[in-house]
Amino acid sequence: MIDNDLIQSLLKNERKAVAKSISIVESNDPASSEFLKNIYSSVGNAYRIGITGPPGAGKSTITNQLTKLYRVQNKKIGIIAVDPTSPFTGGALLGDRIRMNELANDNGVFIRSMATRGSLGGLSKKAIDAADVLDAGGYDYIIMETVGVGQSELDIAQAADTTIVVLVPESGDTVQAMKAGLMEIADFFVLNKSDRPAAQQAVTALKTILTMRDHDVNSWTPNIIKSIAIENSGIKEIANEINRHHNYLIKSSNFIKRRENQIKRRIKEIVEEKIRRELWGERSEKSLNSSLEKVVVGNLSPYHIAENIIEDFKKNL
Repeated sequence: MIDNDLIQSLLKNERKAVAKSISIVESNDPASSEFLKNIYSSVGNAYRIGITGPPGAGKSTITNQLTKLYRVQNKKIGIIAVDPTSPFTGGALLGDRIRMNELANDNGVFIRSMATRGSLGGLSKKAIDAADVLDAGGYDYIIMETVGVGQSELDIAQAADTTIVVLVPESGDTVQAMKAGLMEIADFFVLNKSDRPAAQQAVTALKTILTMRDHDVNSWTPNIIKSIAIENSGIKEIANEINRHHNYLIKSSNFIKRRENQIKRRIKEIVEEKIRRELWGERSEKSLNSSLEKVVVGNLSPYHIAENIIEDFKKNL
């Protein structure tokens, strides 16, 4: 049963309702998808910002400072901080989130820490569902800060309207290695801790790689913003660049195209997940287990077994 009172409270931006709603969509039971279906007509107004980059680059500090800047502008901010470990067990990976505690009592800010649940892309699929909840709840900006795991952290670009890659001067030695991953998804870069030595060399390395990217005269060219986030330096420039990218997306008609591509990818993932759950029921597991010995001794190929399981599944639909 869908709790209509909860949905109405969510749409009024009541904090307890927001928290309970995210807990519902984090679960894997049928109620989560039913809940998301019922709120989706209210989704789509928030601007989604992805902040990613290597561990220790200062992503949480930038998120904190950017949120405070938006609050001065009277904007409501939802923050989804994604970690590789359970948010309920704590641990060192949640340590840098302590800086956000000063925002916890601000009714215009909602912070949720979530686990990646094994997602190689650094962004939990449930985090995207949680972003829908915050969107429906009336937040103006949703900031998704993801675990920094290098090249595999690509799905943030499939969830955000603007993707920011945060680096530090010491990243200069690894920029070449990252260019096939993080380097390709950035709408712009932030070189944080830019008061450190080698900051200018890192900027030069970034600019060199950016000149190698394929782009035409009308395409967006990622900028490089220097910051010292812990001193609140460069935060206004980051906000201005987000706004500039947003305006570019609107004027170039890429905003709707980007969201359409994101939704298409998401629908495919939802379909694949639902089919996977249906496919691997008790019947398919038994069929697989009974055939393993034949595969081990070489009488049957794994492809034979896979095809048999699929055919059996189709017959029993």
